[in-house]
Amino acid sequence: MRKLTHDEIAQKRLQLENVSDNHRIPLTVLVDNVRSLYNVGSIFRISDGVMIQKLILAGYTPHPPRKEIEKTALGSTKSVPWEYVKNPVDAILRLKEQGVKICCLELTNESVSYTSLQPRDFPLCLVIGNEIVGVNKQIVELCDSAIEIPMHGIKQSLNVAVAYGIAVFELARIWRSDQTSNAKVK
Repeated sequence: MRKLTHDEIAQKRLQLENVSDNHRIPLTVLVDNVRSLYNVGSIFRISDGVMIQKLILAGYTPHPPRKEIEKTALGSTKSVPWEYVKNPVDAILRLKEQGVKICCLELTNESVSYTSLQPRDFPLCLVIGNEIVGVNKQIVELCDSAIEIPMHGIKQSLNVAVAYGIAVFELARIWRSDQTSNAKVK
């Protein structure tokens, strides 16, 4: 075994001009009131790695162009479709009208493990919230479901970008494994 060179890794990756909607999973992510520019940059980079459909930055979440976002996004602000909305409720209601299910990554009285979702739950909008208070109560009430990442130590939560990375890669695995299974059946 040997570590791949940067050039070898780059040869296996999509180029910006070759990215199309058929590479994307039917997942929109709403980022509500996340404070840290570096968390936002990480969220962009993770979103690129998974190939989500769209990123919606809402409330006082900072948005490009900002050098602090680019520091951690490493150019992914160009490969991830995104928009900024002041009021996240407007975005959620618009998505619901389009038949998108809304799911928050939050500890609620009805949350289930992040591994519990199924391909039938897509198209999906995953809502992630503020680093301190999480997803706003008003937004939680609009959600169709909630997922959580089980914590086994003394802390009750993870950094928002870390939690998002864990959850969204699992959602991508769920979606893509179903697509692979369906392709083999045809």
